[in-house]
Amino acid sequence: MNKSLWNVPNVLTFVRIVSSILIFTVLPFGCYKIGFVLFVIGALTDFADGWWARRFHQVTKLGRILDPFADKLLVCGTLIYLVSIPELIGVSLPGCGWKLGLAPWMVVVIVSRELLITMLRSIVEGGGGDFSAKWLGKIKMGFQCVGIGACFVYLILLRRGTPQTWVTLTMIVCLWGMIWTAVHSCINYIFAAVRVLRDAESA
Repeated sequence: MNKSLWNVPNVLTFVRIVSSILIFTVLPFGCYKIGFVLFVIGALTDFADGWWARRFHQVTKLGRILDPFADKLLVCGTLIYLVSIPELIGVSLPGCGWKLGLAPWMVVVIVSRELLITMLRSIVEGGGGDFSAKWLGKIKMGFQCVGIGACFVYLILLRRGTPQTWVTLTMIVCLWGMIWTAVHSCINYIFAAVRVLRDAESA
């Protein structure tokens, strides 16, 4: 077995995959504290493996495949499980009657966006083009991580009483920021893919 496949970035990616599976295991039992810790571990590995791979030039083909898969498994999978919790759907700010919390349509947008980007990436990179993550996509990931983390904290505090307003506000802002950056970055990726494919056809 090629030991280079088991470098630090790839090991961290596997840790993220395992963390995701464990989250899916504990959430149906209402173990929000454990789920929160596991999600933080998974999110930290996402930032750590990318930095390590670039810093020490340990980018591998396996890592380029598993890293985005692990990201989508962690974020999309956790969102799918969280959206089944009624307490998160009915979240609103004091004095506001609108339900601004996590909603099924939000998860549909995120999952659809990831499926589309994965398809575009396979087409572009299959043709020799570069389809690496852009800064807006990284901001989206930041919103997702903080927003999902805030969902866990909200559920934990809800069992003790009423969550503080700043927790609710952080969750709402990040969830809606997640949607805005997801749509915006998706549009940018589409235009980038069109340019790459057009250049490839004209070459």
